[in-house]
Amino acid sequence: MSTPRRPAGGSGDRRPPRPARPRGEEPRPRAPRPRTPDPRRAAEARRAAEPRRTTDPRRPAARRPQRPAARPQQRAIRLADPRRRLRLVTGSLALVFAVFAGRLVQLQLLDSDALAAAAGANKYVQAVLPAERGSITAADGTVLATSVDAYDVTADPTMLTPEAAHLPDAPEQAAALLAPILGQPKEKLAAALHLNPKNPKSQYALLAPRQTPEVKGQIADLRSTLTKQTDSAACRGQKAMLGKPAEQGGRQFLDGTCANPLAGIFWDESTRRSYPAGGLAANLVGFVNSEGVGTGGLELQYQQQLAGVAGKSTYASAGGRRVPTAGGSRQDPVPGTDLRLTIDPDIQWAAQRAITDQVSNAGAEKGYVIVQDVRTGQVLAMATSPGFNPNQLSSARPEQLGNAALQDAYEPGSTAKLMTMAAVLDTGKATWDTHVTVPNTLQRSDRVFHDDVDHETWYLTLAGVLAKSSNIGTIEAAETLGNTQAESNQVLGGYLQKFGMGQPTGLGFPGETRGILAKPESWSGSQQFTIPFGQGLSVNALQATSVFSTIANGGVRVAPGLLAGTTGPDGKYTPAPAGAQTRVVTEATAKTLTEMLESVVTDEQGTGTKAQIPGYRVAGKTGTANRVDPKTGKYSGYTASFIGFAPADQPRVTVSCVIQDPVNGHFGGQLCGPVFKQVMEFALKSLRVQPSGSEAPNLPVEWKP
Repeated sequence: MSTPRRPAGGSGDRRPPRPARPRGEEPRPRAPRPRTPDPRRAAEARRAAEPRRTTDPRRPAARRPQRPAARPQQRAIRLADPRRRLRLVTGSLALVFAVFAGRLVQLQLLDSDALAAAAGANKYVQAVLPAERGSITAADGTVLATSVDAYDVTADPTMLTPEAAHLPDAPEQAAALLAPILGQPKEKLAAALHLNPKNPKSQYALLAPRQTPEVKGQIADLRSTLTKQTDSAACRGQKAMLGKPAEQGGRQFLDGTCANPLAGIFWDESTRRSYPAGGLAANLVGFVNSEGVGTGGLELQYQQQLAGVAGKSTYASAGGRRVPTAGGSRQDPVPGTDLRLTIDPDIQWAAQRAITDQVSNAGAEKGYVIVQDVRTGQVLAMATSPGFNPNQLSSARPEQLGNAALQDAYEPGSTAKLMTMAAVLDTGKATWDTHVTVPNTLQRSDRVFHDDVDHETWYLTLAGVLAKSSNIGTIEAAETLGNTQAESNQVLGGYLQKFGMGQPTGLGFPGETRGILAKPESWSGSQQFTIPFGQGLSVNALQATSVFSTIANGGVRVAPGLLAGTTGPDGKYTPAPAGAQTRVVTEATAKTLTEMLESVVTDEQGTGTKAQIPGYRVAGKTGTANRVDPKTGKYSGYTASFIGFAPADQPRVTVSCVIQDPVNGHFGGQLCGPVFKQVMEFALKSLRVQPSGSEAPNLPVEWKP
C-alpha cells in the first residue's frame, strides 16, 4: 500500500480517511463548514476586551485571563409574513376612521347647539371708533365748543346675578353705591343692572354716558376699596366654603363685607362736548344731545362736518374678552371739521350783558341784539336774552334753547319805514326836503289811521316824516309811487323783496324764519296802507338789521355771514366765500337816507336821541309796533326796537336791538336806544374805529306853510 499524503497547511495531525460510500446510496447532505474568522477582527476584539492599564507605575496592571474566542454561529434569516403586516395596517386604519366618524357624529348631531353657542361667543367683533368732533371757535380763536375726555359708565349684568356675585341683591347694592356719584335714582340704575329678559346673555348695559374723569375716578376708587376689603383672610375663608354642602359649613352667599357688587362695573373711553365760554353765544352755537349729536344751533346745522367719520376695529373675542394674539384690523376715524365763526367774543359779551340787563329792567319776555359789519355782511355778535349755559342743559327751559334773533317773526314797525323812503327817493318821486302835510288822522279804505301821539296838523319835510316817525306821512309818501294804489303796491313790494323781506337770509340756520310778506296783488284793503309803516308783514331780526347795513354800504346788500372759515382734518384752513352782493338802491339814495336817519338821532324832535354817541355821527331809526302773540295769534303788547349804524360819515358797524312784550315802557327809542348806544360804543372802541371827522348835516324836519 502506498503511504497517504498529509493535508497541505495542516497542523501535523492526520485526518482519518473517509469511509467509502456504498454503491447505490444517496450522498448525505454535507454540513456547512464554519468560516474562519478574520484575524484582524479577532485581534481588535481581544484588545477591546482587555482592561485598561493604570498609569500608576507602582502598580502593574493586572491581566485578565484570556478566554478563547467563541466561534460566531451563523443564524438563518427568515422573512416576516406579509399578510400579517397587511392585516395590522388595515385594522389600524379602520380604528382611526371609526374615531373620526364618531367625532363627526358628535359634532354634527349631538353637540351642534353647544358649538353654535360657542361660536357666537367666540368670534370676530367689529367695534365702532368714534371720531373726534370738530371745535367751534370765535373769530379770534376763542373756543366756544370743543370735545374733552369722558367715560361711558357701563356694566356686565351677568356678573351681578346671585350665582356670579354670590349676593342675593347685587344689582340693588351696586345701584345704591352708584346713585350719589352718577346723580341718578337708584331704582333706575338697579333696573339697568338686572339681566335683560329679552337678551339674558347680554354682557353690556350703559348706565351713564360721557361722564367726567372725576366721576370715573370716584367709581374706580370705590371699587378698589371694596376689592381690597374682600381680599382679607376672613373673606378668603368665606369664599373657600362657597358651593360646599351645608353639613360641611358650606354657604351660597357672601356677607356684605366680603362681596364687591361693583366688580361688574366698567367704563369705556369716550368724549364729552364742553363749552368753555359757558353761555357766551350759546343760543347761536347750540348744543348736542346725550349721544353727542348736534341738536340745536350751529351744532345741528353743521352736524355732518363737525362729526367727522367714525372708524372701526375688528378683533377676536372669546367669552366676551378680547384675544390680542388673534389678529384683527383697524380703520382709524377721521376727525371732524373745525368751524371758525365771525363772532367777536368781546362784542358778543358786551351785547349779551346790555340786552340781558334791559330785558330785566323792562320786565320783557325776551330781547336780542345783532352787530353786523356793513362792508362784509359778517355777523360780529348775536345775543339773546334770556340765554342758557350749554354745560347745564338740565337747568334750562325749552324756550331758552332757541335763537330768537333768527327764529322769531315779528312786525318791525317804524324801522321798516326806511324801505318805504328808499323806494320813494330811488324812484325820484320825492326828495328829502319834499313838503308833506300830516293831519292828525287819515281815512284810508275801511280804517282811520293815527300817529303814536295826537297832534295838530304837522308840516314836515320827508326827512321830518322819518325823524318824527309819522305813520300818516309815510302812507302819503308811499302813495306817490304809482298812479294807482295797486301800482304803488307793486313798486313798494319790489323794493321790499330786494331788501330781503320774505326770503331766507342765506345762513341756513336751523329753525330760521323767512318772515311773512304777501304778494302785492294780494294785499288787503288795510295791508296796502299798514305795510309802508311796518305792520302787516313780519321779519326776523337779522333781516331788519341787513336793511340798515345795505344803506350804510352805499345801497349794496351783502348777504349776512356767520362762518369765517373751516379747518379740515388735514389741518388746512379754508376761508368761507364772501357774501353775495346785490345793489338795491343807488349810492346817492343811500347817502340821502343816511342823512335823514341822522336827523332821527340828532334833531330834538327826533325819536332816537338816546342813541347819540359823543364824537361819532349816528344814523338810526326807532320802532314801536303792536306785537302778535304767537300763542293766540292776536295783538298783545308791543315790540320795541332801534336799529342804526356808525360812524354815519364812514359807516362800519350796524347794531340792532329788539325787545319783545316789555312792561316798563314800550317805545323803541326809550328801551332800545340806550342798548344801542352801549353796544355801539363798545364795538367802535373794540374795532378801533376813528371818530367822525365832520358834523351831521341836521336836515330840517319842518317847513312853514
